[in-house]
Amino acid sequence: HVAMSFRVVRQSKFRHVFGKEHKRDLCYDGIRISRNAWDSSFSSVNAKFIAVVLEAQGGGAFLVLNLENTGRVDLNAPKVCGHTAAVLDLQFCPYNDNVIASCGEDCNVMVWEIPEGGMTENISVPIVKLE
Repeated sequence: HVAMSFRVVRQSKFRHVFGKEHKRDLCYDGIRISRNAWDSSFSSVNAKFIAVVLEAQGGGAFLVLNLENTGRVDLNAPKVCGHTAAVLDLQFCPYNDNVIASCGEDCNVMVWEIPEGGMTENISVPIVKLE
């Protein structure tokens, strides 16, 4: 009778690695992120801005923040709102940091221009609307 001993599960070489969370003032806090079950990241980022799809009533909206404006986000922060249904995905233009495209459940793709310096008021009219 021969006893065979072998390990089925390989031990990870990263088992002693632990992360450290950032301080609250270096994070974005208070953003009501969409709870839609769509296969998307619901966000986009470039060298100037971060955009996040929001949980919005009666239509789709997303938030565009300057990267350096970390901390708690005001509930009344300016939003981009033009879709009549939930926003499904966002993507910044690779050639112009102030241009972002959004698509929604309303079957529309909209291209938006973010003002230089960031958003100061709601934007509801896109520069291009593809139906």
